[in-house]
Amino acid sequence: MKGIDLMSNLPNCPKCESKYTYEDMHILVCPECGHEWSLFEEDSVSEEKETTVSVVRDAYGTELVDGDDITIIKDLKVKGSSNPLKIGTKVKNIKLIQNGDHNIDCRIDGFGQMELKSEFVKKA
Repeated sequence: MKGIDLMSNLPNCPKCESKYTYEDMHILVCPECGHEWSLFEEDSVSEEKETTVSVVRDAYGTELVDGDDITIIKDLKVKGSSNPLKIGTKVKNIKLIQNGDHNIDCRIDGFGQMELKSEFVKKA
């Protein structure tokens, strides 16, 4: 009897990306991390990951979107610079990012490209 390679058709583990998943009745199991899931769940989870976008709000709760103009509401120290960003500094055409603590990417005249936290800005 010829050997059948069942593992080649199974997806990697969504939790740890292990390629050693196996099927047990109606669920898939990862032997490395112990994660269990069904094939039907995997399709819906991956669709949710693609469509889930976190909302970024300024210090006053106003939703921010790409291209907005903002104003800094607090003096902010800037690493590598002896001058702080002053309260009232206007920033044009922001870009929202999902990178750790900082969720705004922008260019500020006199300082250059930098990332800001939305809790220190307000929508202009």
